Amino acid sequence: MRRPINRQPVLKPQDFYLLLALAAVRGESLTYPDLAALTGLSMSEVHGGLKRVEQARLLAFVDRQSRIVTPAFKEFLLHGARYAFPAARGSMVGGVPTAYAAAPLNRQIAPSADPPPVWPHAEGSARGIALIPLYPSAPAAALRNAALYENLALFDALRMGNARERALAAQFFEERL
Repeated sequence: MRRPINRQPVLKPQDFYLLLALAAVRGESLTYPDLAALTGLSMSEVHGGLKRVEQARLLAFVDRQSRIVTPAFKEFLLHGARYAFPAARGSMVGGVPTAYAAAPLNRQIAPSADPPPVWPHAEGSARGIALIPLYPSAPAAALRNAALYENLALFDALRMGNARERALAAQFFEERL
């Protein structure tokens, strides 16, 4: 007897990473190779990821251009993504500052005596507690694109920050979207 195949679509971290990248370059028309270069993903990962977020109704293709469905994306970003992609912490490492230790939140929140959260990365400028990035290529891509860096750092504040940090990150996302 054949077992039924589970056809339930599931979002992967790289899918949400792609949405954050698209939100960072809002208004620009990006091809699959452009998105692959921006994010450090392969073309097949970009294609598969965009298809999954389209199936989840977070993205629509209009005139062959990908467009974020802003109300759905905002709802998932602010209320569900931190549960779907929970923060995982590690030990002290060198890396790239994120969450409240990175722009734009680092201008709003005074640093504490605790080590800041960082994505482990060889080119990082800070030492702190490791926060596993949403996707392995995210730190390198963030160093190449300031808007993407800010979106990823704000998302990290949403998924691991205290109530004040989450509220500030949500406010920044509201302004950007």
